[in-house]
Amino acid sequence: MDILEPVVQPYAWGSTVSIAELQQRPVPALGPEAELWMGAHPSAPSGLTRGAHRTTLDVVVAADPVGELGRECVDRFGSRLPFLLKVLAAEKALSIQVHPDRTQAEAGFKEENDRGLDRNDLTRNYVDDWPKPEIICALTPFEALAGFRSPGESAEILEALGLPRLLPLLTVLRTAAPPACLTEALRLVTTWPAAERGELIAELVAACARLAAAGGEHAAAYDAAVRIAADHPGDAGVLASLLFRHLVLAPGEALFMPAGGLHAYVKGVGVELLANSDNVLRAGLTGKHMDVPELLRIVDPTVEVPVLRPEALGESVAVYHTPAPEFELYRLTPGIGSVTVPGAGPRIVLCVEGGVVLQDPQASELQLGRGESCFLSAADDAVTATGDSLVFVAAVG
Repeated sequence: MDILEPVVQPYAWGSTVSIAELQQRPVPALGPEAELWMGAHPSAPSGLTRGAHRTTLDVVVAADPVGELGRECVDRFGSRLPFLLKVLAAEKALSIQVHPDRTQAEAGFKEENDRGLDRNDLTRNYVDDWPKPEIICALTPFEALAGFRSPGESAEILEALGLPRLLPLLTVLRTAAPPACLTEALRLVTTWPAAERGELIAELVAACARLAAAGGEHAAAYDAAVRIAADHPGDAGVLASLLFRHLVLAPGEALFMPAGGLHAYVKGVGVELLANSDNVLRAGLTGKHMDVPELLRIVDPTVEVPVLRPEALGESVAVYHTPAPEFELYRLTPGIGSVTVPGAGPRIVLCVEGGVVLQDPQASELQLGRGESCFLSAADDAVTATGDSLVFVAAVG
């Protein structure tokens, strides 16, 4: 059982308070903190100490893959920890994005390598050869855009704006065959002529503000577009947001994002678990590299993005089942009684409320306070958890 030293990612859309408060440290003076990474991805591996030596989790795994991950895990995924655990804290809307499946990631990574693109080049689409399915579980009310609306619903929402400029978009949604019409609508939005974009978004925001104030079924989506426009002035992604399902997760609810699923997180704090990859294709609401043609090639407008609720496995243990083979997310509320930490093989344990004591069969103990995490290797079998706490466990699927 190894205490982890997570890595903070200071992206511009992050919160200046949420991750600092979770880790019980002063609010950062240098700007927002967006993600807390716990894992062994080579771009930001967690630190840990073995004996007297400080190292990183990727180095530890590489030195003894079978010992750390277990034979079954290595046979399935090779000598790589197959998942990455994060805390995500969004104060502003994130990029409109899609993640590839395994075949697409392998092909894209190879193609960029064959072109001689440096591994650290910011114009890369594929920084590794892994897929990136993900699940995010809300710690606070968590606002998201996830998956396409139906063509009819999107047309209804856009038509209510009363903007003549949107007629080409409405025509596609009303007359082209689904689901291809959704991808074509997104193409129209993300490639809208730059000379017209500023006026269009200004008109759009004014109309959305009027409709949000009037109330009704789609008032929350219109209001979200107004707030997104404040975060990303003049960005075509503001218009694109009205093509996506808008929802707000309650704490404890989760979203599963399969490969090809279009999404953008808007605001909130959540625990995110994903395959051990950082492959992201973007098409708006960002200052980072965007590749709209590649995103349009990868996106799957038929992908459903389900809302998941924890399935009880016992009095104090629940699981968020997904079809992703790389990971499984568990939720523990141990209380006074002892609970066996679920999963087998490598696991990462994160305490988000209270404090928890972990104990192995040899009676060795490790205490985690709020915001602390640890790595359990495959050899750390039959570990129990005790203490009034809320704990998340990342394990292999």
